[in-house]
Amino acid sequence: MGSNNTESKIQATSGDGSKRKDVIEKILKIIIPIGVSAAMIIWMSHKLDFHKIWSILSHDCNYWWLLPVMILTMLSYSIRGIRWGYQLRAAGIPRMSVASESVSIFSAYAINLLVPYLGEAWRCVYVVRREKAKLSTVVGTDLADRSSDFVMIVILLGLALVVAHPALTQFFDKYQFGRDIEGILSRWELWTGLAAAAAIFIICDIKYKNSKFFKGINLSISRMWQGFKVIFTMEGRWTYLFLTIAIWVCYFLKIYLVFFAFPFTRELITHPGYAYGLLPGLVAFVFGSFSMAIPSNGGLGPWNIAVMYAMMLYGVGHTDAAAFSIVAWSTQTFMTILLGIYSMIYIAATKKRSA
Repeated sequence: MGSNNTESKIQATSGDGSKRKDVIEKILKIIIPIGVSAAMIIWMSHKLDFHKIWSILSHDCNYWWLLPVMILTMLSYSIRGIRWGYQLRAAGIPRMSVASESVSIFSAYAINLLVPYLGEAWRCVYVVRREKAKLSTVVGTDLADRSSDFVMIVILLGLALVVAHPALTQFFDKYQFGRDIEGILSRWELWTGLAAAAAIFIICDIKYKNSKFFKGINLSISRMWQGFKVIFTMEGRWTYLFLTIAIWVCYFLKIYLVFFAFPFTRELITHPGYAYGLLPGLVAFVFGSFSMAIPSNGGLGPWNIAVMYAMMLYGVGHTDAAAFSIVAWSTQTFMTILLGIYSMIYIAATKKRSA
């Protein structure tokens, strides 16, 4: 009797510890992105003349060019939802309407503005509840969806290194931040340490593969691979490839079209050596895409600074580049919020119809 009470107390204590750990993790997921965004904004505020930025936004910006940017934001999300639908059907999940596929992405991106990456979990739960599907299957397709994005970013980086090599070289030579990155990447200690860490991880994975920690990691890797592998064999794989290209073309155009909104970026379009502004647009796009790996609220802070640096490489002034990044980010974010509100209404309406 006494031993049973002791076991119950131990289980209760461990349960309380697990709950506290979950609460701490959830708090950190909210606090860290907010802290990163706040730190970046504070850093920007010390570097910028906001009176001049306001003057640029008030007098120099042609806001009509932002309407197609908003449309492209919605279109890119819808295409992503349709593309994900192909993966879901390949995994045996019933076909959803285009509206439902789009809403799953609209909501995910809106939620990511509040808590980074939480939107990915939400869209998986949305499909699971709507289609009565297995969570592990849906999560596998989501991981594969993000794997496709990673492949595209690597391809775009390779393209930028080839066609915009002078600008990237200038970034590493001109700015201390660029010189710091180049110095870190050229150190043999970094690559030796990474190789050693990878070797240690593989050894531990083999030795402790039955532990909860490595089981979880191996399961995630397996889901990602299974979801990614099905892309090459599923029905409609060429359509999937076309949709993937369409998504990233939309993403690029969302930055490129903002060039037409300002006089100092329209000069990049007419510059004879910049291929109608496509080269600076590509560099800004690649810089911004990589900045999204930093946890922040919708890229606020890291994305703005990355795009600022990219614009400055092509002779755009510091303050002008900041105004450009603020307008480009705010336009996409505003549309994302509107789509999130629409998604709430759509989900509530479809629930009532189902009831």
